[in-house]
Amino acid sequence: MKNLGAMMKQAQQMQAKMQEMQAKLDSLTVEGAAGAGMVKVTLSGKGDLKRLAIDPSLMAADEREVLEDLIIAAHADAKAKVEAMMAEEMQKATSGLNIPGLGGGLGGFKLPF
Repeated sequence: MKNLGAMMKQAQQMQAKMQEMQAKLDSLTVEGAAGAGMVKVTLSGKGDLKRLAIDPSLMAADEREVLEDLIIAAHADAKAKVEAMMAEEMQKATSGLNIPGLGGGLGGFKLPF
């Protein structure tokens, strides 16, 4: 039973760290860019779109498809950065915890997005 008590304590520590991490991620932002910076997307640490900046030269009607592609590419760039940041924060939050299945890290658990 001593082992169960230790596991419960570690689970509580992990829960507290996860709550801290969630609050921290909500306050962080990440910028993705495409087209040599002509389109920029800013996401929160949780992946919410916060800002979209488009170079005025892309506003021509004949540039519509290019603009659409660049928005998608900039979003993908920002999302990849958010996922990397989340993985790093998860690693920090779970480091030192010996919870079976985690191995002191994520142990194969997928992030929510």
